[in-house]
Amino acid sequence: MSTALLAAAQADFVTALGADRVFTDPDTLTLYSHDETAKACRPDAVLFPASHAHVVALVKVALAHHIALVPRAGGSGNVGGALPVTGSVVVSFECMRRIIEFNPADRYMVVEPGVVTADIDQLARQHGLFYPPDPGSAPYCRIGGNLAMNAAGPRAVKYGVTRDYVLGLRAVTGAGAEIRTGCRTTKGVTGYDLTRLLVGSEGTLALITEATVRLMPAPEARATLRVCYASNVAACQAVARVMQQAVIPCALEFMDQRSIAAIQAAGAATDLPHGTQALLMVEADGVTTDLPRQIAALSAALRGDGMLQLLEAANASEVAALWQARKALSHAVKRIAPLKINEDVVVPVSRLAELVAHIDTLALDTGLPVVSFGHAGNGNLHVNFMVDPANSRQLEHARASLQSLFAKVLALGGTLSGEHGIGTEKRDYMHLEVDAQTMDLLRVIKAQFDPQGLLNPGKLLSA
Repeated sequence: MSTALLAAAQADFVTALGADRVFTDPDTLTLYSHDETAKACRPDAVLFPASHAHVVALVKVALAHHIALVPRAGGSGNVGGALPVTGSVVVSFECMRRIIEFNPADRYMVVEPGVVTADIDQLARQHGLFYPPDPGSAPYCRIGGNLAMNAAGPRAVKYGVTRDYVLGLRAVTGAGAEIRTGCRTTKGVTGYDLTRLLVGSEGTLALITEATVRLMPAPEARATLRVCYASNVAACQAVARVMQQAVIPCALEFMDQRSIAAIQAAGAATDLPHGTQALLMVEADGVTTDLPRQIAALSAALRGDGMLQLLEAANASEVAALWQARKALSHAVKRIAPLKINEDVVVPVSRLAELVAHIDTLALDTGLPVVSFGHAGNGNLHVNFMVDPANSRQLEHARASLQSLFAKVLALGGTLSGEHGIGTEKRDYMHLEVDAQTMDLLRVIKAQFDPQGLLNPGKLLSA
């Protein structure tokens, strides 16, 4: 962008939003130049809209000057979804954090994209309700980012993902059109389902300014099991048995040996039996009087060859300690190597053992530390290749391992991403899963919503 054009655009942004919402100082540009990936690109400006009207106005300025807009919520994503591109402007939604309406009787809440995800759940629980999607970053990520990436978490095995709890949206398309999608009722089939199209579109079609999210009655109680196994295969076989019986756990999490070592280094799970190579955390929730039945059924399925120990958390503090360790795992593994290449692949649960065996082979063949953990009940594993970026041989091994991992996942009937999204990091692998005709249709949809291609360019769609 030329200096003259940048100055003219900046002046128009100031007119649209006010001088206190347009930042071009070096410190702010650096702060908003990256997300949780290792890459960075300084934008030309950072905008902080405070209302739907602000978003409408800034899109009109961007259209007039042909400036790329990169939406950002909490910046906690792992795939470069909020990564600026050269000559772009970041649109940070962190100032749009109002809860516009809360209707406990009809079990919904209308929120702006800057609301912290955990705050939605916390308010709902004060009225006997809860918001089921629970990404590990819930205490600091924002609902706008969850909407963009269709985020999930441990509870997805029973309750589903973000898209399952979005009734409707208010948004501004890349053409500057103001749209409303969906409704405020749990049933509604009027027109195309644009709500589900926008959820997971990674900010490439429209900028979401309001979301109507569905709430559920909060379960009365929950119980958590910690189960140790002598091998990954034994743990994966137990997962398959659990998912073949009638009681659906509200969480079913897997950790391999390197994951266990990482949380033990942080002071958790230090009492595991000798020989533990894999660990499952299994949780049930519901009516208090029904929990013993659920736990008995789950325990029966979890028992089998290779199980070393099955313990039930004795009280709420033990449950909290277990989950604190699990949710801290993503950051704990960063101590292993300077760079964590984090993939969130998914396979059918019945093929999980084959995937884990392939990951073990990759680690053995390359010598790279590979840490695997995640939402086994959905077949969704976070596979972390731990690399020293200064070591070119390790980087080469990591790239080859990614190709092999993705090929295996697709051969097993899986998909490239379960909850992190595609962003820039997986964009060049999209063709492995999405055929050319379907990709062409995605591009047609993109052009209809965003004819100038200004919304989050370089994300999701392969070149």
